[in-house]
Amino acid sequence: MKTAVRYYSRSGNTKAVALAIAREIGVDAVSVDQTQAALTEPVDVLFIGGALYAYGLDAHLKAYLDALDSAKVKKAVIFSTSWISKHAIDLIRKALSEKSIPVADDAFYAKSRPNTLQLEEACALARKYI
Repeated sequence: MKTAVRYYSRSGNTKAVALAIAREIGVDAVSVDQTQAALTEPVDVLFIGGALYAYGLDAHLKAYLDALDSAKVKKAVIFSTSWISKHAIDLIRKALSEKSIPVADDAFYAKSRPNTLQLEEACALARKYI
């Protein structure tokens, strides 16, 4: 099964989740603002994460989602961290759904910096989809 982990993080909280998931499934986590974030091959599962910034998604993550080729993603699994709310999950889900990319019902969320237990929960969610 081919998987990928993509994320955008300003504070490092979402990056921590992305790195934990990537280690768990044996791939690299790549920030969406890096050129190597583009999916060059189809993936069975894309783990995609971001946070809420001023009640919206960061422009880097929005641009990545807009450019995402739906033919290259069979399913997406969303993760998020935020000081404010889980709303980023809804915004990411909406962007993916508008591209006709199936999204897992499950998602991972941690308020602020994820602790060890929360990172283990994120890894358990990842294992469920690989």
